[in-house]
Amino acid sequence: TEVGILAKSYIDQGVLIPDDIMTRLMLNELKGLDRYNWLLDGFPRTVAQAEALDKECQIDTVIDLDVPFETIKCRLTARWIHPASGRVYNLEFSPPKVQGIDDITGEPLVQRDDDKPETVTKRLQAYDAQTKPVLEYYREKGLLKSFSGTETNKIWPHIYAFLQTKLPDMSQKDAANPR
Repeated sequence: TEVGILAKSYIDQGVLIPDDIMTRLMLNELKGLDRYNWLLDGFPRTVAQAEALDKECQIDTVIDLDVPFETIKCRLTARWIHPASGRVYNLEFSPPKVQGIDDITGEPLVQRDDDKPETVTKRLQAYDAQTKPVLEYYREKGLLKSFSGTETNKIWPHIYAFLQTKLPDMSQKDAANPR
């Protein structure tokens, strides 16, 4: 779409997509989904985006995964990929058999620019400045539910139980495969 091409131009420059463009892009994607339950991940990121979303959609729940920045930084900076296949390794919990080498092809792994320590630190600082106010915005509306922890397998059962109260038809298959 026209707005998608505009958004891509910002991404290609390595800068954040402005609120108005991001909001147009997301609201366009949400058109026609009013009969369905849906979950957004990573949007809205600013109060302006949240206010625009609220004007168009009825939001009933906002989930906050409260994970310490140090945990996030360790996880992201330990992530390495095989560019050709998209295989992802994590040096902490899913390392390659040989450090720096893809298990299947033997080709070198790379670290994405946005997973490098200095970039992760900047992203977390941006989150702190821009997104924490969004959490407060939804907390004041009584829509925020926070889950704290450092390990997916410990947080997920609590999130799943909460989601079952909102979406009781979630299947056990869905529970076994968190994304």
